[in-house]
Amino acid sequence: MATLQNLSLKGRALRLLSAREHSRAELERKLVSFEETPGSLAKALDELQAKGFINEQRVLESVLHRRSAKLGTTRIRQELQGKGLAPEAVQQAVEQLRGTEVARTREVWRKKFGTPPADAAERAKQMRFLAGRGFGAEAIRKVVTGAVDEDE
Repeated sequence: MATLQNLSLKGRALRLLSAREHSRAELERKLVSFEETPGSLAKALDELQAKGFINEQRVLESVLHRRSAKLGTTRIRQELQGKGLAPEAVQQAVEQLRGTEVARTREVWRKKFGTPPADAAERAKQMRFLAGRGFGAEAIRKVVTGAVDEDE
């Protein structure tokens, strides 16, 4: 078995990919310090991409699947952009998420708090929590004030 020290770039990339989906940009950031000859990292990543081991669409779907139940659209957009995904793909994913923003906000709020705020301080606390998770102001207002029940 190869030790971590003598793993090839491709081997290191496969080890990272075995844990979770990574975008090409993420792999480049993580592996650039191990590149011994210029161009070898790009060549290794090209081979992995050609074989389907690196797939930007799978990365996008993975993040949406793992994170959309807990985070708002703003935080998910930041995470996708940080992975170096195509801006058009990120924008399309954000548009999809906006349709479920209020329902996702309500579910996170229900799990964390479950009861309407008793006073202004409690309402502010609940709103700050949801904002920290990246949910939009309008969705937070609807959920915390209870207006969501009237809309649906």
